Amino acid sequence: MEVPNHLQAAEAEAGGGSSSSQKKNGRGKIEIKRIENTTNRQVTFCKRRNGLLKKAYELSVLCDAEVALVVFSSRGRLYEYANNSVRTTIERYKKACAASTNTESVAEANTQFYQQESSKLRRQIHDIQNLNRHILGEALSSLSLKELKNLEGRLEKGLSRVRSRKHETLFAEVEFMQKREMELQNHNNYLRAKIAEQERAQQQQQQQSSVMQQQQQMCESIPSQSYDRNFFPVNLLASNNHHHYSTRQDHTALQLV
Repeated sequence: MEVPNHLQAAEAEAGGGSSSSQKKNGRGKIEIKRIENTTNRQVTFCKRRNGLLKKAYELSVLCDAEVALVVFSSRGRLYEYANNSVRTTIERYKKACAASTNTESVAEANTQFYQQESSKLRRQIHDIQNLNRHILGEALSSLSLKELKNLEGRLEKGLSRVRSRKHETLFAEVEFMQKREMELQNHNNYLRAKIAEQERAQQQQQQQSSVMQQQQQMCESIPSQSYDRNFFPVNLLASNNHHHYSTRQDHTALQLV
C-alpha cells in the first residue's frame, strides 16, 4: 500500500525502527504490522480512518456508487459512512451473496451447519446425562471437591424447593377437602330434611287412609233397609188406620150430636 510522504515518518516511527525495510528516498512501502506504541497506533488509526471515509465519500459521489463503510476501533467505538443506509446496503449485500452462490454451496453450508448443531446437541446431551447420574449419586469419583460441594448445594436447593412445593400442595388439598366436607355436610342436612318431610307426609296419608277405612267400616256395619213401592211398614199402616179410625169416630160423634 502506498502512503503519502507526510505519513511515512510517523508510521516509520510508530513501527518501532522499521526504517531498514523502508526506502530513504521518495515514496516507499512500509512494513504492514501491528504498531506497538499505543499513541502512535491511535494517531495512525485516526489519520487512516479519515482518509478511508474521505475516499468512500468521493467514490459514492464521483461514481454514483452505493457505499457503506463500517469501522470499529480497538476500543470498540463504531465509525460508519453510507450514502444510502448501512442496513439497506448490508441487506443488498446479503441478497447479492445469496444470488451468487449456487445450490451446491448452499447445500454444503447447510450440511456443515447441521453437523455443527448435531455435535453441539450431542455434547449437551452428554453433559445432561452426566449431571443426571451425579444427581442420582453415580459416577462421583471423577468429581473434584469443589464440584462435589457445588453438587451438594444444588441438591439442597432442589430439596428445599421440592419440600416447599409439597407443603403448598398439601395445604391446598387440605383446604379443598375441608370445603368438600362442608358441602357434603350441607347436602346431608338437606337430604335429612327432605326425608323427614316425606315421612311426615306419609304419616298424614296413612292417618287419612285409616280414618277413611274406619268410616267405611262404620257405614258397612249399619243395616240397610230396602223399600218396595207397594209395601208399607206395619207401623206406618197402623198409624194410618188409627188416624182414619179416629177421624171416622170424630165424624160419627159430630153426627150424633
